[in-house]
Amino acid sequence: MDGIWKREEEKRGKILHRVRVDEHLERAAMADRSRTFLKGEVVTYAYILLYIALSSGQIFFNKWVLSSKEINFPYPLGLTLLHMVFSSVLCFVLTKIFKVMRVEEGMTIEIYTTSVIPIGATFAMTLWLGNTAYLYISVAFAQMLKAIMPVAVFVLGIAAGLEMMSCRMLLIMSVISFGVLVASYGEINISWIGVVYQMGGVVGEALRLIFMEILVKRKGLKLNPVSVMYYVSPCSAICLFIPWIFLEKPRMEAHGTWNLQPLVLLLNSLCTFALNLSVFLVISHTSALTIRVAGVVKDWVVVLLSALLFADTKLTIINLFGYAIAIVGVAAYNNHKLKKEAAKGSSDESHPESIPLTESSTSNS
Repeated sequence: MDGIWKREEEKRGKILHRVRVDEHLERAAMADRSRTFLKGEVVTYAYILLYIALSSGQIFFNKWVLSSKEINFPYPLGLTLLHMVFSSVLCFVLTKIFKVMRVEEGMTIEIYTTSVIPIGATFAMTLWLGNTAYLYISVAFAQMLKAIMPVAVFVLGIAAGLEMMSCRMLLIMSVISFGVLVASYGEINISWIGVVYQMGGVVGEALRLIFMEILVKRKGLKLNPVSVMYYVSPCSAICLFIPWIFLEKPRMEAHGTWNLQPLVLLLNSLCTFALNLSVFLVISHTSALTIRVAGVVKDWVVVLLSALLFADTKLTIINLFGYAIAIVGVAAYNNHKLKKEAAKGSSDESHPESIPLTESSTSNS
């Protein structure tokens, strides 16, 4: 009996030891998962803050370069051309020489001529007109006018057969338009020339997004932001170079503005490239919803900080009230688009033959 009792005790001891070991391993695994999750969250928020800081900072940097008497470079076309040339060269060096980044495959001459060239041309138009607007209107007011972007994208999307009119979308577009009108009514020092330039930039950006959607839906090709910069930047540079020769080069020669500050302009171009890379990092580590929310936060940061940094920015209660209404409409539009993309994504999973050539990524320029 003593031997049986002893063996039973040994069995119970082994079982208890195994349970303790399993509990210890489980606690260690949970601790590892917590540390990994916490580390991932910290990295994600760091990328989001980097994107907001670079995006806001680049807007202020461009405004300062174009408006500052110290820099003496009121040439938005030339500044944008410099950005595109710098981006083209740096993309080539990083992808083809050092090979630290990969360019997505699947590009053909037919896709380049029918999709990439229109995207490059409209991208050049967006940056040129948007930067020119800073010469006439404040950064905050330009940002408020940009809130009309979903309306322009939706109207052009209907014309291109990519969108369908509905009561819900009509209500959202009406809210955004009303908010922008209220914000414009509250602007103290309004310049209609600046408004025209900014609206031209909005139309250009809407056209670019439409062409991007056509590239994805009809051509079956999806590119990450690095690939988009690699293909689009040289095309945009050429599209900017031609008008620069006729519009700004003679003025620069007449005013003797070739004595530039290369370090400032180089740093400005480098910040533009870093901004595009930050978009790539945010998209890679988060979701489409995160980048949209971060974009809204960035817009408010730009509007509020510009009032402190620039003397030409004078915000009113009507300004902020109208912009808040427009942002509510933009948030509803983003929510609608995300649900639509989620439904499309689940449909694609059930039909493997519809998966595109490369992985999906969106670019925020």
